Amino acid sequence: MTKFLLGVVIVVGLALGGWQIFEYWGKVKAANPDPNAQVVEAPPPAPSDGDSLTGMPENLEPIYQASKARGVAGLRDFLTIYGKSMSDPRLSWIQLDYVLLVAQSNPAEARRVFALVKNRTTSDSPVYRRVQLLAKTYE
Repeated sequence: MTKFLLGVVIVVGLALGGWQIFEYWGKVKAANPDPNAQVVEAPPPAPSDGDSLTGMPENLEPIYQASKARGVAGLRDFLTIYGKSMSDPRLSWIQLDYVLLVAQSNPAEARRVFALVKNRTTSDSPVYRRVQLLAKTYE
């Protein structure tokens, strides 16, 4: 009986010791990532609101808000008149807003404007994530 009890204690001790080593190895591996692993950078998150982006003179903000309230025609007119005085990323954001609005009435126009934005957008742009999300729909 004592030999049996001693055997059970040894087996349980080995199992607990093995489990402790396994947990320790997991912690060590998590603390020291593989130096040969390739690091893939995620694209920057898309801002939830384009109002914080740079590229539009401050004096155009009230005009933009009024144009936006008029819908498709307002944004089209705003982009036609003031588009040349703006730069990315704000210009791209406003054009993507226009794409979303005009898509119902004029899908060809939506695809055309989307292609313009996509061709200008790089992977480090704050608008990149939004372009990627809309790509399948408007290409």
